[in-house]
Amino acid sequence: MKHFNISIILLLIALTITNRSSALDEHPVLEGPYLGQKPPGLIPDAFAPGIVSTENYELTGVFTPNMKEFYLIRDGGKYEKPSLVVFKNENNRWSESVISDRVGTPVISPDGKTMHLSKQYRTRNETGWSDVKSLGSPFDDLPIMRLTASSKGTYFFDEFKSDFTGDIRYSRLVDGKYEEPKLLNQNINGGKSFHPFIAPDESYLIFDGKREGGYGGSDLYISYRQKDSSWGAPINLGDKINTEAWEAVASVTPDGKYLFFNRNMNPGNYNNVDIFWVDAQFIETIRPKL
Repeated sequence: MKHFNISIILLLIALTITNRSSALDEHPVLEGPYLGQKPPGLIPDAFAPGIVSTENYELTGVFTPNMKEFYLIRDGGKYEKPSLVVFKNENNRWSESVISDRVGTPVISPDGKTMHLSKQYRTRNETGWSDVKSLGSPFDDLPIMRLTASSKGTYFFDEFKSDFTGDIRYSRLVDGKYEEPKLLNQNINGGKSFHPFIAPDESYLIFDGKREGGYGGSDLYISYRQKDSSWGAPINLGDKINTEAWEAVASVTPDGKYLFFNRNMNPGNYNNVDIFWVDAQFIETIRPKL
């Protein structure tokens, strides 16, 4: 009987060690800023390979202003349907959890109080985020893929059309209400303009599209606000960032240090989309002198 009990104890210990090992393999300990990842230079790197960026579909990738939460969309592998997930930093360690099925494309407002989800949104509360709400008029009838907001509350968003073209519009908050959306100028809306990201101070706009002289299926562009408040000619972010693949859905981290964006790893196949990041110093180095 004594030998039998020892065998059982040894078996339980072995199972415990195996389970802990499996858990660590699935979720290695992540400590420090940016999920403990080594920051990139001027050449983009996949973000957190094998942890965030995998052989499956990972879309967007946005931090909250306090840099303690990182949100993305996952699909494939153990995720049987598109899901919104978050990595949270608690006691200097990051852990992953599922928020909900996918609703829109998540973007966090500059004040951290709102999670924009295309033409829907959640608001921050004591336990996390509210249920999904609708923006309502004048946005409810527009086919919005991605909506971002400036610190003034101005919305910049795309309008996806049935012929696979798209325009970018904006809507200002005036006396507590959003005005009817207006088209940006033709510098921006050249046929296929999608997934805008507006700088908090509205000094620049990053978006993706397919244009003459581009490198692939979709490239990232930046346009700077001019002295007269118009938008300057879009500047392609170049072959260090853009490739023959699809580069899209860019955003700048709240600390202003890094550009995050998506790339399909097999051009023409969107089953494997990864999240990349790159030093954002180019925003100032290529800014035209006014």
